[in-house]
Amino acid sequence: MPRAASVKPQGPHLRLERDCPAPVCGVDEAGRGPWAGPVSAAAVILPQRRRIAGLDDSKRLTAAQREALEPEIKVRAIAWGVGFATVQEIEILNILQATGLAMRRAVMALATAPAFALVDGNYAFDLPCPVRVVVGGDALSASIAAASILAKVARDRVMRELDGHHPGYGFASHKGYGVPEHAEALTRLGPCPIHRKTWAPVRRVLEGCDGSLSADDADVGLRALAS
Repeated sequence: MPRAASVKPQGPHLRLERDCPAPVCGVDEAGRGPWAGPVSAAAVILPQRRRIAGLDDSKRLTAAQREALEPEIKVRAIAWGVGFATVQEIEILNILQATGLAMRRAVMALATAPAFALVDGNYAFDLPCPVRVVVGGDALSASIAAASILAKVARDRVMRELDGHHPGYGFASHKGYGVPEHAEALTRLGPCPIHRKTWAPVRRVLEGCDGSLSADDADVGLRALAS
C-alpha cells in the first residue's frame, strides 16, 4: 500500500532557519510608511522544533491576534529584542538608514548573540552578523514572522502612548499612517513634534498648503494601516 505523502505545514516555517548557521534570528520592521512616530524593529531566535500555533505574517493577523501572540513568542523564543529609531533619527539619516539602525538595536538587544540573520525584504542592512534577505520573509520564515509581530505590537503600543501626549491627531487609531482622519487633523492642528517633517504631506502643511488626501493617497494609507 503506498505511503501517504507528508503534508508540509502551511504558513511560516523553520526550513530557512535550518539552512543557516545557528543560532539564527529573524528580523523585521514596522512603521516605515507612517507620517509620524518612530520606526521599530524586532529580532527573534526561535527553537528549531515545535511551531507556535497561530504564528503568521503580522499583516495577516488582527490586532487582537498579534497582542495574544506577543507574550507567547517572548516566552517560547530562545531570545528576542526590540529596537526603535526616533523621528529625529529618521529626519537625519533617512527612513532606510533609520530602519537599519532600529534593526541593529533589536539584534544587539538579543540575550543570545546570533550567528546569522534572516531579514525580511530585499535590502541587506549592516547588522552585527551575516545577513540573508528574504523577500516576503514574514510569510515564509517563522522567526521573521515572530519578529514582525513583536515590532508591530511594540510600535502600536508606543503610538497609543504618544496619543496621550499629542491629542487630537488620532494616533491611537491610525498609528501615524496617512489616512483621511490624520490628514484632516494635520491640516487643522499643524504638525506636532512626532511628525516626520520631511514627509511630503507634512511638509505641504508646513508650507501653508492643504494636507487633504487624494482618493488614491487615502486608499494607500488605509491599506498600509490594515497591514
